[in-house]
Amino acid sequence: MTQLDLDSLAPADLAGFIQHTKIQAGATRAEMRAHIEQCPEHGFNAAMVPGSWVPLAADILRGTGVVVASALDFPTVGVMTSRGKAAEAQELVRLGAEQIDMGVQVGWLRSGEHDAFRDDIAGVVAAGVPVKVMLELPLLSEAEREAAVELAMDAGAAYLKNASSGQVEKANPESIRFLAERVRDGVRVKASGSITTYEQSVELLRAGACLLGTSAGLDIISGTAGGAGY
Repeated sequence: MTQLDLDSLAPADLAGFIQHTKIQAGATRAEMRAHIEQCPEHGFNAAMVPGSWVPLAADILRGTGVVVASALDFPTVGVMTSRGKAAEAQELVRLGAEQIDMGVQVGWLRSGEHDAFRDDIAGVVAAGVPVKVMLELPLLSEAEREAAVELAMDAGAAYLKNASSGQVEKANPESIRFLAERVRDGVRVKASGSITTYEQSVELLRAGACLLGTSAGLDIISGTAGGAGY
């Protein structure tokens, strides 16, 4: 997208970049249904839902063009086994997930266990849908950041993400630019973490993001100040 295109975007135009997210524990079926139905209504790119709600999302969104997305090893990142992740990824795809966001084993990377870090991601990629890898950049040194980017792409990641949520990092142009300057052809960047306003969203797109993950999508596209924005 060109500078002119970004400058001319109305708030509602951002919907196509937003993966509308609801991952709060305890959400009822009625609440999840309302969340999912908002996606085609407003033109959001995807409905990001917990794995347990993927079948509902797949049923509601069938034929709408809205992507069914889910996440694993999240929101507590790096606690699942690699075999468990790979199996869960296969199950999510069977249930109807079309994209998967995944947590990574930051501790393995920081321990220099690069092969294990890469293979952990590759096991999820093997499920056969685009995988977005949450790199948790604020937790890494400069050298570890560089290694994480390369290893994730070697494993077949379709998207690189700056972080899993606002608890790790508020999405910012510097982190997104860091990723955008390093991705290989065909690999894209997703921004996530406390994205709450139209202005912030445009800054992230300008820095190189192609997707925005946030729970504040309705506030953003209406041009009102958002809340926490997971």
